[in-house]
Amino acid sequence: MTVFKTSLRNFLAHKGRMALSAVAVLLSVAFVCGTLVFTDTMNTTFDKLFSVTAADVTVSPRGADDTDQNPRTGKPESMPASVLDTVAKTEGVQRAEGAVMSMSVTVVNAENKNMGSSTGAPTIAGNWTQNDLKAMEITSGHAPRGPTEVMVDADTADKHGLKLGDELRTIAVTGDFTAKISGIASFEVTNPGAAVVYFDTATAQRELLGEEGLFTHVLATGADGLSDEQLKKNVAAALDAPYKLQTAKEAADAGREEVGSFLDVMKYAMLGFAGIAVLVGVFLIVNTFSMLVAQRTREIGLMRAIGSSRKQVNRSVLLEALLLGVIGSVAGVAAGVGLAVGLMELMGSIGMELSTKDLTVKWTTPAVGLVLGVVVTVVAAYIPARRAGKISPMAALRDAGMPADAKAGRVRAAVGLLLTGAGAAALVTAARADQARQGSMFLGLGVVLTLVGFIVIGPLLAGIVVRMLSAPTLRLLGPVGRLAERNALRNPRRTGATGAALMIGLALVACLSVVGSSMVASATEELDKSVGADFIVSSDGGQPIVPQVQAALEETQGIVHVTEYRIVDAELTSPDGKTEDESLVAADPTYAQDLRRTTVAGELSAAYGKNAMSVGDSYAEEHGVKVGDTLTVAFKGGRSAQLKVAAITSDDTNVDKGAMYMNITTAAQYLPAEKMPQNFLLFAKAVDGQEKEAYGALKASIADYPTYKVQNQTDFKQDLKDQVGQLLNIVYGLLALAIIVAVLGVVNTLALSVVERTREIGLMRAIGLSRRQLRRMIRLESVVIALFGALLGLGLGMGWGAAAQKLLALEGLEVLKIPWPTIVTVFIGSAFVGLFAALVPAFRAGRMNVLNAIATE
Repeated sequence: MTVFKTSLRNFLAHKGRMALSAVAVLLSVAFVCGTLVFTDTMNTTFDKLFSVTAADVTVSPRGADDTDQNPRTGKPESMPASVLDTVAKTEGVQRAEGAVMSMSVTVVNAENKNMGSSTGAPTIAGNWTQNDLKAMEITSGHAPRGPTEVMVDADTADKHGLKLGDELRTIAVTGDFTAKISGIASFEVTNPGAAVVYFDTATAQRELLGEEGLFTHVLATGADGLSDEQLKKNVAAALDAPYKLQTAKEAADAGREEVGSFLDVMKYAMLGFAGIAVLVGVFLIVNTFSMLVAQRTREIGLMRAIGSSRKQVNRSVLLEALLLGVIGSVAGVAAGVGLAVGLMELMGSIGMELSTKDLTVKWTTPAVGLVLGVVVTVVAAYIPARRAGKISPMAALRDAGMPADAKAGRVRAAVGLLLTGAGAAALVTAARADQARQGSMFLGLGVVLTLVGFIVIGPLLAGIVVRMLSAPTLRLLGPVGRLAERNALRNPRRTGATGAALMIGLALVACLSVVGSSMVASATEELDKSVGADFIVSSDGGQPIVPQVQAALEETQGIVHVTEYRIVDAELTSPDGKTEDESLVAADPTYAQDLRRTTVAGELSAAYGKNAMSVGDSYAEEHGVKVGDTLTVAFKGGRSAQLKVAAITSDDTNVDKGAMYMNITTAAQYLPAEKMPQNFLLFAKAVDGQEKEAYGALKASIADYPTYKVQNQTDFKQDLKDQVGQLLNIVYGLLALAIIVAVLGVVNTLALSVVERTREIGLMRAIGLSRRQLRRMIRLESVVIALFGALLGLGLGMGWGAAAQKLLALEGLEVLKIPWPTIVTVFIGSAFVGLFAALVPAFRAGRMNVLNAIATE
């Protein structure tokens, strides 16, 4: 009990310092708990949606893929209406209805604005069925009754200001058609963001599937008392052809699995960044307790002198850490729930609707938060606690500070140098690797070893780097600058730990910046070298290009040719007898002009001949294929063909790497028209000297189709740069949490350092140091510590990024580009971070009473 009282007294005596450390614990725990609550809530939302909308038994074509939102043909797999008749007559079926559903559509309003989601959620078009009433209610107007009527969901109507009577145009591979809104239906469960439109059954069949009398699903409802499993068996027995049958549970599970894989990636990525923040928080806590222990050295000596054992002193410090961990973790759990609600509101603002009614806080979430916060805090405080327990009573009574252990410092430096050297060797090995898998292992090992090495060797580096930084900066500012330098060098271990916290976040920023810039530079160089087409036409959502767009492009003036580019799925059997699933590119012969591919054998133009194809040199080497060999190609949905290898292309590229080419006419020989994929891309070549006019004409020709874009090579490069930039900005935003925790560490270090130097500060004030000079000294000390951490982090990160780029060169990313503007901006920004972190400590030091400071023991 005495130990607990002592710990509580010490905790309360330094509550301001503890509060900053508690904030670090709070932020780390909040990010972990917020991530768990947010992803659990999304899972709950989708689970409810899938469970409510699933029929007792769903029948779909055998080839249908629930996860394929954009089938290559642009039309979903379908089955004849006779299946509906058979299912309706099956024993135990109370009701059966045919459903039509397609996600390969675009819906636009009268102003030609896309009504789809901006978050990547699909636009779903289909017929209105009784099964839809399980999840939706018509709240305005009525269901569609003919080809000129359409019903929309309420979320889409509210988002785009749609009302009854407004006209919508639906774009599908079968053509465009218009209809007026006859009704609006509201979801009774949360709709995560999909835009949904409904037509009458005949219109949906004709416009989405190409002909009436077809369905994509048959939905069967069982009689009371009949289990879904038994109903599935009865339907399977009644159908004489192989169809895909799913019970309500199986259909819901399939939907959960599809969404769950995406949510898992997002969850673990966010938890990874939370882990970085936790690691940075460890440095803050270690520094805080180290300094608090150092300031209480005399007090600890007195405790030892009156009979306290090492274990009791150790336990006292650990109890303080336990209190800190519990308080920070409890607050962090609460903050995490608030963070999750904030993320839901953010997602709502960009189109993904998540209701707080579905807010899911599992018991494991607060448990994980509490355990994480407490364990991390206690573990971080163990080294300072152990150090406190080792202080001898007489040494402590003689000295108000903790004497440095020179031998321990030399051992630490030796270990740090060894780890850093081993890490550097691993990075070099990764950069020289011939295989990506082997190189990745060495890269990961090198990153870990160099990071740990820099952390361990931090005190040694602090003495060197701080002097280097001070020479051109602090020493030019006179005595105040030199005092700031000496203060930063006074305790290299403390400076090293404080700088290391900032180093971790900035190292990741630098590494990802180098990799991102190198990716863009490599792709840009490859485009300049390989792409001969003037224009590339693609879809924003990855949907197939509808024939209407292709026809409009081909009619544009000033265009020499338009090249089709389709992706065909097939089973490929090589001469060595191995059969593999492959995706082949079926293109026009002009594609050989639009993309300049290097061949290692044969001529690429010959691959576009009758019953001919090309393969990549990696495939050829793996299977012993050479020019003149014949491959068996079993087209999925069509017949098998014997195609002669007319060319082998080099895979030393990142554009169409590994692609196998054939003529579109070859694919059309073995695939029925309804199985022929739509174009994935289109390429266009302008008449020489008319590129500018053709560019404008192409854009105008497809202006009625807002989801498709025409890009020249400049646009394409900028689009790639923007995509990488957006991804990096998201990563930088997540890393900001770790940097905030690191800034708290600088604030805490400076604040405790000011307390530690109270008497010294009083003496300096007494001999003439002004308040302004004192504040400047503390600010400069903070700046040099921040620059020290930034220099280490940026240098380390650029080393990681360079090694990663050399490894990625095996995949065609051969250009190493250091983003110096970003690196310099981050370095200069670190100085402002140091200034910001010093504001409060400098202000408090300036207000210190001189006489009281001198009298401080």
